[in-house]
Amino acid sequence: MPRYEYQNCPLCRGTDIVTYHSDKMRDYLNCTACDLVFVPRAQHISPRAEKAYYDLHDNQPDDPGYRRFLDRLFTPLNQRLTPNAQGLDFGCGPGPTLSKMFAEAGHEMALYDPHYAEDKSVLSASYDFITLSEVAEHLAEPGPELDRLWRLLRPAGWLGIMTKRVRDRAAFRTWHYITDPTHVAYFSEATFHWLAGHWSANGALARLEIIGADVVLIQKEI
Repeated sequence: MPRYEYQNCPLCRGTDIVTYHSDKMRDYLNCTACDLVFVPRAQHISPRAEKAYYDLHDNQPDDPGYRRFLDRLFTPLNQRLTPNAQGLDFGCGPGPTLSKMFAEAGHEMALYDPHYAEDKSVLSASYDFITLSEVAEHLAEPGPELDRLWRLLRPAGWLGIMTKRVRDRAAFRTWHYITDPTHVAYFSEATFHWLAGHWSANGALARLEIIGADVVLIQKEI
């Protein structure tokens, strides 16, 4: 299997990169250090094309089906929060819904999205919890982005991530998730274990909880 010279992993910056899969549209590379599967940066679509694709989404805050989908992240995270917690919905999209669910539960929410809620001042505050719902797979540089969010968490704070996880090569080849041109980073369970270990080795202990097939919660312990 060929190795990709001069190609750094966008999560851990590792250089031991191998081919994972290729299709008619893109290549998918795998970092042997953190197990992230990712699309080479040269094959990403432009920010303008990315936003045009997002604009096709029609997720409404009052849609019961969409709320049931988000409940997979909302319920386990809300159960772990103290009353009146302060949260950030990172990558909230054009119709913020998860943030509304947390606000309805009594929490104070800030919003950030590079296309739809561009107030970068919220990235200078600190939070009791931060959510990324169907966002991690869109991150071109997940390492710096996730490290920045981890730093914004207060002691005992929670990072809640919803993203479908890589299982194996056979499943990846026919996975609907890779047909979305805005998806460029694919996390496995091993990747999240690496991430928790990385943060634990560089500060406060990161305690990982795997919740179902597509949700992880990571707590920054005191």
